[in-house]
Amino acid sequence: MPRSRSGSRAVLTGSVGAFRRHVSAAALFLCGHQAGEALVPVLVGVIIDEAITTGDPAALAFWLLVLGLDFAMLSFSYRWGARQAWLGDVRADQRLRLMVTARMLDPRGGAEVGRLPGALAAIATSDTKRVGMVNFALPLGIASTAALVVATVSLLRISVPLGLLVLLGTPLLLVLVRLLGRPLERRSGPEQERAAHASGVAADLVSGVRVLKGIGAEPAAVRRYTATSRDALTATLRATSAQAWYEGAVLAANGLFLALIALVGGRLATAGEISIGGLVAAVGLAQFLVEPLQIFGWVNGKFAQARASATRIAEVLAAAPAVRDGSRALPAHVPGALAVRDLHHGSLNGVEFDVSPGELLGVVASDPAAAVDLLACLGREVDAKGDVELDGVPLADYPPDTARATVLVAVHDAQLFAGTVAENVRAGGPADRDVAPAMAAAQADQVADALPTGTDTLVTEQGRSLSGGQRQRLALARALAVDAPVLVLHDPTTAVDPVTEARIASGLREVRRGRTTVVLTTSPALLAVTDRVVVLDDGVVTGAGTHTELLARDDYRAVVLA
Repeated sequence: MPRSRSGSRAVLTGSVGAFRRHVSAAALFLCGHQAGEALVPVLVGVIIDEAITTGDPAALAFWLLVLGLDFAMLSFSYRWGARQAWLGDVRADQRLRLMVTARMLDPRGGAEVGRLPGALAAIATSDTKRVGMVNFALPLGIASTAALVVATVSLLRISVPLGLLVLLGTPLLLVLVRLLGRPLERRSGPEQERAAHASGVAADLVSGVRVLKGIGAEPAAVRRYTATSRDALTATLRATSAQAWYEGAVLAANGLFLALIALVGGRLATAGEISIGGLVAAVGLAQFLVEPLQIFGWVNGKFAQARASATRIAEVLAAAPAVRDGSRALPAHVPGALAVRDLHHGSLNGVEFDVSPGELLGVVASDPAAAVDLLACLGREVDAKGDVELDGVPLADYPPDTARATVLVAVHDAQLFAGTVAENVRAGGPADRDVAPAMAAAQADQVADALPTGTDTLVTEQGRSLSGGQRQRLALARALAVDAPVLVLHDPTTAVDPVTEARIASGLREVRRGRTTVVLTTSPALLAVTDRVVVLDDGVVTGAGTHTELLARDDYRAVVLA
């Protein structure tokens, strides 16, 4: 908890400090506006005492001119103060969004651990907005303080008892407002957390809706989201109830305080201790004080919400990296020799094998979890015990993004993006790259030919407008088009028919000739074109040889020909 509090404090102070010029300018202009507002009832009282009561036209004209200048000043100050506060708000929001997004996209990873994509999206949007709002609320709070100072000084000049009442009563009222805001702060965090979790679950279910329908799991999905949504609704209602109670209590406290000021002022006027103009000014100041006191309550509520959101942002920004950062520069020529040495991670228990430069290696894992764990190690998603070496150099010595670009891992469930077919295939390289060989090897050219406008056909988000086989072939074409020194594929043909799979296997071997390729699969068609196959069982390598040689083993046939 102390770390989270210090982290949230750093987020808040950093957000204000980064745009202190906007915040300072806004505070200065808004102080002028509030001071001008506070002077309005004072000037009205002066006009009554100095001009109307005495019947002096010259004095009336002079003080009306002063009142007009005051209105001009406060109007100008508010316009420019609000503009500067708004700029500080939106730019702080943008800065935090960029910081959170940069942390999410950090090649070292770690920010996504324990958080659904929807939850991260909520932090990068809703929470950053709440923290950015501090840059708007803080100048208003400072301006309200200036208003109270001007009002108090004016009341002291009119009547010492009235001035002392405001001077002593306002701090007590502010302490009360701060205490009333604590329940709102406690409930604001869980509200945002559960709402973000509900968004994450919803996004997760929508992305897998076809699978859910295929296995008849819609009722279970509905029950899961319903329960999550109810939790979020309960937290929101609790936070909203706290907000309503807080605002009502603040309004009641302000009203009682102002009623006390008006009562004292009335009794002083009745006793003849203040003039008619002074009474009008005092009542006007009492009414004016409603606004700054309400602003104090609003500002305190925004700070309470911002502190809760800042804690969530700080947790993302301070998330421990999943992998360490390397600093070694990649050589100009990468032969592509891959070596796995005593690798331990998840279900892997000391895996060792070598891949020669330009070799097409098949990896057969009896346990699908072992394949996933191996992919995580080859793709630098985790720091595992043991080493993965590229041309004799540990892969961990390179920066994660360099390692991943050199040893490219194309996962089984690779996603497509909203855009054209051509844009999806060229996503991993220059826009003018010739992707025809990759398209042909992955049989993705047939997919393009079957679409209305070929490679210019628009693909919806996550490729939902395409069939599973079409998405898989386009994803494979994208991986092949990058032409990485080492390419690792995971079951790239599970959604295509046997004839297409055989053509892809032949095309894969041809297009990757001279480049190191590792295919984690149990497909006989793909394994038949490999140079060599490594067998993983119980977390260790239990055999190696050609596909034909290994077919003589019962355990191999049971996995590959099942």
